[in-house]
Amino acid sequence: MEAAETLEVLRRHEAKDILRFITCGSVDDGKSTLIGRLLYDSKALLDDQLTDLAGASRAFGTTGKDLDLALLVDGLQAEREQGVTIDVAYRFFATPLRKFIVADCPGHEQYTRNMVTGASTSNLAVILVDARKGMLPQTRRHSFLVSLLGIHRVVVAVNKMDLQDYRQGVFEAIATEYRAMAARMGIPDPVFVPVSALRGDNVIFRSQFMPWYTGPSLLEILETTQVEDLAVAAPFRLPVQWINRPDQDFRGFSGTVVSGAVALGDRVTVVPAGWTSAVARIVTMDGDLERAEARQAVTIVLEDQIDVSRGDMLVAAHQRPHTADQFAAHVVWMGEEPLLPGRSYLLRLGTRQFSAQVTEIKHKVNVNTLEQVAAKVLALNEVGFCNLALDAAIPFDAYGENRETGAFILIDRVTNQTVGGGMISFPLRRAQNIHWQHVEVNKAARARLKGQKPCVLWFTGLSGSGKSTLANLVEKQLQALGRHTYLLDGDNIRHGLNKDLGFTTADRVENIRRIGECARMFVDAGLIVLTAFISPFRSERHTARELLEGGEFLEIHLSTPLEVCEQRDPKGLYRKARAGSLPNFTGIDSPYEAPEAPELRLDTAILSPDECAERVVAELVRRARI
Repeated sequence: MEAAETLEVLRRHEAKDILRFITCGSVDDGKSTLIGRLLYDSKALLDDQLTDLAGASRAFGTTGKDLDLALLVDGLQAEREQGVTIDVAYRFFATPLRKFIVADCPGHEQYTRNMVTGASTSNLAVILVDARKGMLPQTRRHSFLVSLLGIHRVVVAVNKMDLQDYRQGVFEAIATEYRAMAARMGIPDPVFVPVSALRGDNVIFRSQFMPWYTGPSLLEILETTQVEDLAVAAPFRLPVQWINRPDQDFRGFSGTVVSGAVALGDRVTVVPAGWTSAVARIVTMDGDLERAEARQAVTIVLEDQIDVSRGDMLVAAHQRPHTADQFAAHVVWMGEEPLLPGRSYLLRLGTRQFSAQVTEIKHKVNVNTLEQVAAKVLALNEVGFCNLALDAAIPFDAYGENRETGAFILIDRVTNQTVGGGMISFPLRRAQNIHWQHVEVNKAARARLKGQKPCVLWFTGLSGSGKSTLANLVEKQLQALGRHTYLLDGDNIRHGLNKDLGFTTADRVENIRRIGECARMFVDAGLIVLTAFISPFRSERHTARELLEGGEFLEIHLSTPLEVCEQRDPKGLYRKARAGSLPNFTGIDSPYEAPEAPELRLDTAILSPDECAERVVAELVRRARI
């Protein structure tokens, strides 16, 4: 082939559009086999891949002497040994008409989070149904998640028709049942195709065994389905990743256009600040452009010198997103530990990260029946509709209008693991109606009047470690020094402000959230606040710290060993917990997460209460708080 011809072939291949799709369904519906058949029959495999497949088929195959095509995508050792998909496997192949990126998603319920990951970037879903078993709970679960994630092109492949003698009635019964379910979920016009992934019927080539089916094969559907690129159709959005200033004569804002398009002269607004200017240049490594579209990495230069920072967003001036610090969203929970309202998480949207709390779980969704169920927590793989509050206002679109700027992830503050994914529905009205009221007398003025620097002494430790005793002693010493204080004690607070809370993990989180907010107000009043609570979780103690300014939060860990605390047992609580009459007791059947770097660590098994109190007061003097 001449060089010119080669270049032309490559140019045509590069110009093909890409369809990203997922395969999902219940366990052993044949997802991996179906993808393997697509790859094999479309001749997308190299010789060394075929050689490896032959060896793997001999070692792990379930198809006798034939190639086990499922092993092409079941790449993990555990997957091959168990014959199931565990992680999402991505494969690329192409035909003369289109390029494809396919994600093979696991069928087990415990791997729902993996399926959500695979679906988040897909335009189309192929949902497999075993012709022998019909609709299963995972079929409904995956269909609901596909709809929730904004995938509106759904192909239902009724697989293993060969094991049902290719009967038309079996296929039509499943199609009828799925259509009824799809209507309730808002999935428009699902397409149905009867296949045998193992034998290749209606996968790439039309099947001679099902003359009653006159529709296209699965590959023909994938090649011809028109999928709207929502990112291109949506308004212009560019999250700023970097302020590009190589010299004093150039200042641009670099990032990837996540949706829409922008051209020279267009009016754009910086959100959340609200400054507006016009586009003067669109700069790339290959030179300036007149226009940039979705997925292009560019540097935007504006006509005016306005304040723009990393994490801001450039948007079309006439099509601005919402800006709020509270919104409602569907949350898919992916963490081993449950989602707890009131607990602080990190929320990442675009190029920015925020502190966020789920303030309320409005309901969780039974994905099998679509019923809305009351819930106080969300467990692994559950889906809930929640209200969230952030520590700052952020720009966003509703997920249904823009998947790029309407999706976020939640990150555990302690482990730094991604524990949830969310799709924003709408801003909360309260966020638009409630604003900070300016006051003339502030914290600094109140502190000057009292002649002290306000702070929180946060005593934490197991029951019986001496928190209340020590807090009382320290407050007496501070009173003797003429300091203004207030003591928040765990038992006393539960007689009033927190009398409605129990001792479940969720209630413990809410208990400390309220105490943190209360302590913050007392600090604002200029007081030295002492808190005596077990406060067993690092995340909630970290949240309380974040409410205050630097140096205002002193974590004091009473590191008294459990056996010493249990010997003391001043309230008889350990005895009840050991007897099983006091569930969720910290140190026995509920964990205590000791501070990793407290400002002060005291072992009351070694030090007397007076010695501990002297050390606390000395620490305040050392830090110039008193």
